[in-house]
Parts: sequence; C-alpha cells; structure tokens
Amino acid sequence: MSNKSLSPWWWVPTLYFAEGIPYFIVNVISVTMFKRLGMPNGDLAMYTSLLYLPWVIKPLWSPFVDVIRTKRWWILLMQLFCTAGFAALALSVSPDVFGWSLVIFYVIAFASATHDIAADGFYMIALEQKQQATFVGIRSTFYRIASVFGQGVIVVLAGVLEERLGVIPRAWSITLLVSAVLFGLITLWHTRFLPKVEGDSPIKSANDVAKEFAEAWVTFFKKPGVWLAIVFMLLYRLPEAFSVKMLTPFLLDPVEAGGLGLSTAQSGLVYGTVGVIALTVGGILGGLFAAKFGLRKSMWPMSMALALPCAAYLILALVQPSALWSIFLLVAIDQFGYGFGFTAYMLYMMQFSEGGFKTSHYAICTAFMALSMMVPGLFAGWMQEALGYVGFFIVVMICCLATITVTFFARRRCSS
Repeated sequence: MSNKSLSPWWWVPTLYFAEGIPYFIVNVISVTMFKRLGMPNGDLAMYTSLLYLPWVIKPLWSPFVDVIRTKRWWILLMQLFCTAGFAALALSVSPDVFGWSLVIFYVIAFASATHDIAADGFYMIALEQKQQATFVGIRSTFYRIASVFGQGVIVVLAGVLEERLGVIPRAWSITLLVSAVLFGLITLWHTRFLPKVEGDSPIKSANDVAKEFAEAWVTFFKKPGVWLAIVFMLLYRLPEAFSVKMLTPFLLDPVEAGGLGLSTAQSGLVYGTVGVIALTVGGILGGLFAAKFGLRKSMWPMSMALALPCAAYLILALVQPSALWSIFLLVAIDQFGYGFGFTAYMLYMMQFSEGGFKTSHYAICTAFMALSMMVPGLFAGWMQEALGYVGFFIVVMICCLATITVTFFARRRCSS
C-alpha cells in the first residue's frame, strides 16, 4: 500500500488523539500532580496558568511553520519532543523540587502548541474539501477521547498506583513513563502511516509570509467592533477562568481544609471522566440549539448556562457532601452548562473572523481565548488561600456578572 494513497482512517483519528494528549497533560494533569506532591494552591495556580502561554502567543510563530520544512516534519518532530518530555518528567518528579518539572512542562507546552499548528495545517493539505467535511466529526471525537484519557484515565491510573505503592512521586513517575511509551508508539505509527502529500512543502518565501502576517494583524484591529470583541473574548468565560485551576485542589483537599477529600482516582472519575462526558454532551446540544435558533437568540440562554451552574461548586463548598453521587451530579451539571454555553463563544469567534484573512483572524481570536484563561488563573490560587473555598466560589459567582454584561453588548453585533 502506497503511503500517499492511505485512507484518512489510518491517521486522522490518531493525529487528533495525539493533539489532545499533551494539551491535557500540560494544562490538567500538571495541576493534579503538583497538588498531590504538595505545591501550595497559590503557586500551583500561578505556575500552571502560565502553561497557557504557548497557546496565547502561537500566532506569532505559526506562519513560519509554513516556510520551514514540511508540516509532516513538524508533526513528527513535535511528537518526538513530547515523548522525550514525558519521559523526562517521569525522572523529574519530586515533592521537594518542582523547578525541573515546570521547565519540562513548558517545553512540552511549546511543542504541543506547535504540533497543533502543523496538524491543523496538514489536515487541510492532505484531505480534499469533501474529505475534510467528512472527517471533521471524527477529529473532534478523537480529541474528546484524548480529553477523557488525559483528564480521566491517566489520573485514575496515578491514583490506583498511589494506593498500591503508597509512594506518590513513584506513582506519578510510572504514570508519566506509561504516557511516554504510549506517545512514542503513536509517533512510530505516524512515521509509517502519516502520508507524504503534494503541497506539504514551503511555497512562499519568509518575506512574503512575514508581510501577510503583519497585514493579518493590522486588518484584525481594523475590524468594526474589534475592541468589544476582544473584551467579550476576555471576559465571557471569567467565572470558569477563575475556578478551573482550583477545581482539582478543591476535590483533593481534606474536608477540614474546606475541600471534598476525594482520592486522586476519585477526582479523575468525577472531573476527568463524568465531567468531560457531560461537557461533550453539552457542546453537542449547544451546537444543535445554535443551528436551530441562530447565534443572536442563543447567546442569552448559553451565557446563563455557562455562568449560573458555577453555583454547583459553591453548594459543594458549603455542604461538603460525603456521598459521591451528589458530587458527580453537581460537577456534571456545571460541565454540561459550560459545554452548552461555550458553543456561543466559539460561534462568536468564527463569525467575527469572517472576511479576508479568516484563518489568521481566527487564530488571533484563539490567542485571546487562551489569554482569557491564563490571566485570571494566575491569581486564583492566592485568592482561594486568602478567602477559603466558600469565599472563593462566592467571588466566582460574582464574576458571572461579567459574562452577562459582555453578552448584552456583544449580541447586538451578531448578524444572526
């Protein structure tokens, strides 16, 4: 079988599974691991929020992925970097020294962000337009599977090893080593089955790319309503941006410290499995809802769905239930609402990006999207330490006013 004639089924599912795994290990697993190793909440939230930085600034170097070697080359190189990074993390785990682990996480984060650029570009080059439409659902499905695997399966594995070995650093070292082996196998698979396609080579000079890059940024900031759009992108998810870095610590902290006292494995099941499934279902139903009623009419119910279920965590902080089913239920309600409400956010960015330089403008929007999660997260841990979990989640509920306010102004400019 010729490499060029391979069915997309041989590589699209694994490519988007591979795109998701490093992202979730960097931005989710890091929180759980550092919490279990004893990092204070303030430091934990700040350092892990900075891991969003590569996704914030990736539009700055994404044009040059087009002119240096091929996208297939970038994909395989970044997967190799991630494999080596996971192995290095396995060797660096320590409850006393976090510095080396953080540095390695940052390296993996940059490799993962670059992999995203190359993978999405390769998808558009390697597939005809009809195939792209056919496989868009497949790529999304396998990215979600990576989400469940990264936030659920890996955390549960670490939790089981913690209980059996009784040594937390060793449990996480083994878990990360398993992740490295898995990702290494995926890299080998793509070395064989990722097709070499015509057009996957630089066709523009660096000067041409730099000129288009500058023009894309200039035209973005000349768009009508750009500053309102930026404020919307930064504030619509403010409640989630504050709470997301504290959810895992909240689940893991003992009851006397205001948390729910779950084990690592239980937190992986609650947030990384049940929560992700509810998030996915909410996103699917949100897409169907928006398709039927249009973005303008959908924004109010979606903004409410995103903001108000944050009360689930305030209820959990006040009651601190011991029944696991109640924790599962409230987390599922919050994540379902977030998935449903996030649809409006994505559709708004797509609508705002319409016109010339659509792809580049959407990439800039995603940078603001990542920035909206990074900045509040820098302060979330210190806020929680100062206010306790009940006070912290009260502040999160107050932040819902930001979601409602920016929705009020932004929906006026929606075309439908």
